[in-house]
Amino acid sequence: MSGHSKWATTKHKKAVVDARRGKLFAKLIKNVEVAARMGGGDLSGNPTLYDAIQKAKKSSVPNDNIDRAVKRGSGAEAGGAEYQTIMYEGYGPNGVAMLIECLTDNKNRAAMEVRTAMTRNGGSLADPGSVSYLFGRKGVVIVPRDQEGRTVTEDDIVEATLEAGAEDVNDLGETFEVLSEATDLVAVRTALQAAGLDYDSADASFVPSMQIELDEDGAGKVFRLVEALEDLDDVQNIYANFDVPDEVLAALDA
Repeated sequence: MSGHSKWATTKHKKAVVDARRGKLFAKLIKNVEVAARMGGGDLSGNPTLYDAIQKAKKSSVPNDNIDRAVKRGSGAEAGGAEYQTIMYEGYGPNGVAMLIECLTDNKNRAAMEVRTAMTRNGGSLADPGSVSYLFGRKGVVIVPRDQEGRTVTEDDIVEATLEAGAEDVNDLGETFEVLSEATDLVAVRTALQAAGLDYDSADASFVPSMQIELDEDGAGKVFRLVEALEDLDDVQNIYANFDVPDEVLAALDA
């Protein structure tokens, strides 16, 4: 999903400084709270929480907010909501397959808002199972190229992670994407740390088995749909099987 990953990486950098920062913070904090509820507040015994906190810190979420989310989730402090994970399947413009993962305390609201965003932006929801077969569950670790006075190479990452289960390393420009089986995610992330390599995020994600390459018109339409979905408070992650060539990304940025 190189086009999507590259675009997501670029957009993520902008998101940290622009007006959508509050929305991004809220999603990252919700992630921390849910991880603490599911696996407890002890970082050493809850790798999912460890990675949720790492991602929040990398996006400049204040430590106080993170600590409070851990306390709410683990029950040390009152006020946590009961979130449910729901996966919606659908198609965007140009036949792009999409999985829309929601964390919500109100299933009806989430369904209505996702459906509205899809239909207003040239997409449609599909029956469960009709899209998910196009994706596989994978561990995805994002590693920045420039790290405290050193430039990390693809060889550095392969050397550090191959025995831990890394299957593929993709060069996304300013970052590398390390793919593994979802069950090897923690091992790969730990191997990077042991080799002294920093990482931006480590997530179990859905990676497409085939991609649809988009031109400028198609990419513009799909990006609008993705942004409309990401604006929804209940939407946590969006996985899609589109690829955008560098020159199309450059034209859209311009």
